[in-house]
Amino acid sequence: MFSKPFRVKSNTVIKGSDRRKLKADLLSAFPSLSPDDISELVPNKEEINVVKIYAHKGEAVTLYVLQKNPLFFELDKRLFPTVYLLWRHPALLPAFQTWPPVLQKLIGGADLMLPGVVVPSRGLPEVDQGDCCSVTLVNNKAPIAVGKAAVSTSEMTSLEMKGRGLCVLHTYMDYLWAFGDKSNPPSLSDPESEDQENGEECETSEQEAEMEFEKCEERQSPGETVSDPACCGLEELILTETVEDKGEPSSELEEEHQEEKKTPQEEMDALLLQCFFHALKSKVKKSEIPLLTSTFLRNHMFSCCPSGKQLDIKKSSYKKLSKFLQVMQQQYNFMRVKELSKGVESIVEVDWKNPDLRSFCVPEETRVETTTFQEEVEEESYHPPEITTLYSVSARVEPLFIDANKRKGATLHPAEVRSIITDYVKKNELVDTNNKNYVIINPTLCDCLLEKMEYQEVEFLKWDDVFSRTLGRMNECYQLVFPGRAPVIKKGRVEPIDISVASRGSNKKVTLIKNLEVYGLDPAVIASSLQHRVQASTVLQPVPGAKERVLVQIQGNQVHQVGNLLLDQYHIARKYIQGLDKASKSGKKK
Repeated sequence: MFSKPFRVKSNTVIKGSDRRKLKADLLSAFPSLSPDDISELVPNKEEINVVKIYAHKGEAVTLYVLQKNPLFFELDKRLFPTVYLLWRHPALLPAFQTWPPVLQKLIGGADLMLPGVVVPSRGLPEVDQGDCCSVTLVNNKAPIAVGKAAVSTSEMTSLEMKGRGLCVLHTYMDYLWAFGDKSNPPSLSDPESEDQENGEECETSEQEAEMEFEKCEERQSPGETVSDPACCGLEELILTETVEDKGEPSSELEEEHQEEKKTPQEEMDALLLQCFFHALKSKVKKSEIPLLTSTFLRNHMFSCCPSGKQLDIKKSSYKKLSKFLQVMQQQYNFMRVKELSKGVESIVEVDWKNPDLRSFCVPEETRVETTTFQEEVEEESYHPPEITTLYSVSARVEPLFIDANKRKGATLHPAEVRSIITDYVKKNELVDTNNKNYVIINPTLCDCLLEKMEYQEVEFLKWDDVFSRTLGRMNECYQLVFPGRAPVIKKGRVEPIDISVASRGSNKKVTLIKNLEVYGLDPAVIASSLQHRVQASTVLQPVPGAKERVLVQIQGNQVHQVGNLLLDQYHIARKYIQGLDKASKSGKKK
C-alpha cells in the first residue's frame, strides 16, 4: 500500500475527545496492551498529529503520529500498527517468520507467499482469515512488515504451505516508514530460529521462497513493482549489514547515509535559507530599503524558489516569517528588522558585506528564468476537473434511505436519489391508485418532506414535488475529479472563479481574480501569463479569512484577457467563471 508516494490531505493536532476515543479503540483492537502501555502510546500531555492521506491507489488512510513517528494507521475504520510501534511491542501481533531475501520483495509491494514462511518447531501462530499479523526475519524478532492473514492457519496447513499467506499493507523502508525518523529495526534475538537456521531444511526452504516470489513477480502488474528509492535503501541496508558482519568499521558509511536522509522539515529549512540568500543577493535593491517583510517574502523570496519546488514557511521549523527573520538577525546579523508602524515589520538595514552573503552562489536555474517553460507545460498538461453535483443524506431525510443502506452523510447522485425514493414509494405501496402521478403521504414522508403547517392539509404530492423536496432537504455538495487523482468531495456549492474590478486611487482600476485553486490552477502561473499578455504588473495577495487561498491582482481592467486565458487555454467552462460581464466596453459612448 505504501510502496509508492502518498498524498497528504491534512495534518492536525488531535483533540481531547478524539484522544480518548483513540485510547478506547486501541484497547478494543489490541487487548494485550495494558492501560500503562496505552498511556505511553497516547500520552495526555504530548502532541499527537492526525494526518489524513491518500495512498497511490486512492485509498483514504488516517495516520496517528507521535514524536514524528507514525504509530498507527486507520484503514476502513480498522487500526493497524506501524513497524515503529511493533519495535516497541514486538509481541503485539501474531508473527510469521521469513528469510532476509524476501524483504526486498515485500518492500516492492508483494504479498508474503506461504513457501516463504519459515515454520518454527513450536508451529505457526493461530490466526483466522483477515487477522492483523506481523512479519519477522529469521534471527530477529523485530517485525519488518504488517498485513492481514489471507487464509487461516488451518487452511495454510491444508494447502501444504502453498499460495498467498499474508496480504502485506506496510513494510520497513516503504514510504510510510520514510514519513517517520527512518530508524532501523532493533536486534531482538530469537534462539529458536537460530537453532532452526542451522538445519539443512533452511537452504532448501530459502531457495523455494525466492523461486515462489519470482513467480509472483512475473504475475504482478508493472504498476506494483518496487520503486527505485526503496530499492536503493535496501541495497544500502544490505551493504551496511555486510560490512558489519565482516567486522569492519561502518561509521563512515552510516554518516554518509545519514547525510542523504533529510526530513521534509529540514529540506524546507534549507530551501528557505537558499531563497533568503538568493533574494538578498540578486533581487533586493538598496533603494528599496526599508522594505516590508511581507513584500520581501511575496515579491522576492517566492520568485527565487527553484522550479519543481514550493516554498512554504509553515512546513519549516520556523513556522512564521517573523521568527525566521529574527534568527537571521540575532544569530547571523544579515539584516536588521524594525517595527516602523504598529504590527508591521520592515527590513531597515542589510549587511551587504557579510561573508556568507557574498560567498553565496546564485543557482543558474531559477523560477524567473523558467517561467515561460513552466507556463507552457502547465497549459499543455492541465485538464480541467470534472465537477459533479452530489447530495448528502441529512438527518431529516435519513429514514427514507435506511432501506437502501444509506446513512447520514452518504453522498449520492441526483439519479440515485430519484431511484431510491421511487423504490421506497413502490415498496410501501404509496402510489395513488386513482392517479398514478400522485404519491400518498405516509407518516415518514410527512416528517421528512412537509412543513408543520402542511401536516393536516397535504395528503398527496406529485412525483416531481417529492423528488424536489427530498433534494431540497439534503445537503448539497460536489465532487472534483482531476485526471490521475482520487475524487475529492467537498461540502456546499462549487465556488466559481471570481473576476472583479476595483478602484485604486483617483482613477486607477485593478482586476482581481479569486478561487483559482478550486480548479487546480496555480495563481502564480496565471499571474505570470497575464503579465506577459498585457504587459502590466501583477501581485499575489492572501485572501482574508480563507486559508491557502491567493488572490491575483493585475493593473487595469483586464477582464477580457483573463476570460480568454481561462476559456481558450485552460478550457474552464463559462458557467464556472463569474464576472466576465465586467469587461471594459470598446468604443466611445455617444
